[in-house]
Amino acid sequence: MRVMVKELQEGCILSADVYSKTNRPIMKKNTVLNNELINILKLFLIRDVHVEKTLINGMPYTPIEVLDDENLAASKEESEQEALRLSDLFLIAVQKYKREFKSWQAGLPIDISRIREIILPLLEKMETSTSEIFTLHHFSTKEDYIYQHSVAVAIFSAFIAKKLNYNKGEIVQIALGGCLADCGMAKISNTILFKKTSLTVNEFEEIKKHPTHSYKMVQNISLLRDSTKLGIAQHHERLDGSGYPFGEKGNKVHLFAKIIGTADTFHAMTSERLYRSKQSPFKVLEMMSEDQFGKFDPVVLKALMSGIMNFSNGSKVKLSDGRVGEILFIDEKAPIRPLIKLLNSNEIIDLGKHRHIFINEVFTEASN
Repeated sequence: MRVMVKELQEGCILSADVYSKTNRPIMKKNTVLNNELINILKLFLIRDVHVEKTLINGMPYTPIEVLDDENLAASKEESEQEALRLSDLFLIAVQKYKREFKSWQAGLPIDISRIREIILPLLEKMETSTSEIFTLHHFSTKEDYIYQHSVAVAIFSAFIAKKLNYNKGEIVQIALGGCLADCGMAKISNTILFKKTSLTVNEFEEIKKHPTHSYKMVQNISLLRDSTKLGIAQHHERLDGSGYPFGEKGNKVHLFAKIIGTADTFHAMTSERLYRSKQSPFKVLEMMSEDQFGKFDPVVLKALMSGIMNFSNGSKVKLSDGRVGEILFIDEKAPIRPLIKLLNSNEIIDLGKHRHIFINEVFTEASN
């Protein structure tokens, strides 16, 4: 929806790029606004901007005036449907998960029924919002990353499981496993969890205990299958034996753990964190399949990749340097690095030869 800049508040999320008098945006879509950024918009004399209907804290954003005439004329039913976008449900779910996490920190046991209530609406929405799944990393903030991560891992784990043709019951179990894989972080000191600089060796050793803590917290939950519990315990194990806590390798790592571990790494590397900047999803997939070759199951990785690479010749994309183009040709051997024609200049760029440039995102109909 389009609103006046004077009505913005901290936590608003831009739903479209903001331009001034240049061809490059002064602020990009999915930016989470704070008072400093709002003041910058005012300094640039920006009158109005497009924002999401949900704040970053999961609460609805209700400005006094909405400028879009079509929105004002929309029926109540259409408005409700728009409000149920996956990103809105995700932000709301994060706040619910945050409350559960804090209860675990206080020593209370996991209420699995509440976790199901958080996750199931997301799985239902995922059926019709596949492309939106791969924009969730934009909503990660340094302060709430740990909560956002668990909800996102649940969604990505379910997506992979669906691509691998698991049945509905198994998909729900894998999603629950993804959501609870890091529940053991509640047993780690907040001083370590929310440290703003890189962890020391000793601090990282404490973090590496979280899969064991997580398993102990879920081991007596009867509604979780043994395979789900094993997936939680092993989600940081890697096929080459380089993972933790036990250094398991190959077939000793359960398939549920391979799925959750792939989802966990993908979201972590694409998200803004306390001591690490987010990276392009396309760059991350390339790193996971090439730089970290041998750590992740190639079948699982391909299932994840099939979602983010759901584009074809003619698809519009935004590159890591901010330029926009359309795909001319996709090489099956290197689908992440297609041939791109820039829209402004008609220049042809072969991403296979320009390794420092990546696709940042593919434009869907909703983002055009």
